[in-house]
Amino acid sequence: MTTRLRHPTRARRAATPVPALVGRVVVPALGVTAAFAAAGRVIRRIGGDEPREDRAVRALQERFGHHPEVAGAAPTAESDVTAAAAREPIDRVTAPFSWYSGVPQTIANGAIWCGVTWLLTRRARSAIAPGVALAVETACFVSSAALVGRLRPHRVWRPETPHGTASFPSGHTAAAFALHGTLADLLDRHRGGVGILGPVLRYGIPSAIAFSRIYRGQHHISDVVAGALLGRWTAALVRRELVAS
Repeated sequence: MTTRLRHPTRARRAATPVPALVGRVVVPALGVTAAFAAAGRVIRRIGGDEPREDRAVRALQERFGHHPEVAGAAPTAESDVTAAAAREPIDRVTAPFSWYSGVPQTIANGAIWCGVTWLLTRRARSAIAPGVALAVETACFVSSAALVGRLRPHRVWRPETPHGTASFPSGHTAAAFALHGTLADLLDRHRGGVGILGPVLRYGIPSAIAFSRIYRGQHHISDVVAGALLGRWTAALVRRELVAS
């Protein structure tokens, strides 16, 4: 009776995925979460819940006719018609980006691009990259925001109701940079880039979303900067572990 021995290299490969995942993704994500939580606490301690950066946002909003009390006014049929007719250019431009970056839309966007990537590449690691980018970003964002507990901006025009999560870092901004950066990396990997589309995905769309979060009173400027850094880090992690391998 003979015993068939498994090839040692194959056995080692079969045993490495979980430890590799912990060491190369989970541990760095925990470190980044701790770093953002610490930075957020310092920023909140220095600037308080109404930092000076909000003055620039209020000044820009007032320049285009928006005042804090308008956001809290009870809507009526007449006021809705008047407001729609009087919408200024920045409001009109930022509203679609604000909607596009919403949680349901972002989840659907990630799922759609996972499917599209699979159909185009038939490569599992590339196909899961958009979903992994959003999952890692969300875990880091939710954890660090809970630890910081920063309040949303005060006395600003806010046409949309903010989410219940804390303000630092901006989750919408982080998700935009993570997802669209990953899509740009997938284009580079499998299509060699598509001209200007790569930079538009990597920087243009996420930056427009970031600005919409500030202008529409959802976040402090520092929240959005932190969100952009978190999203770029997430995209780089996913590129290294999934897209480029």
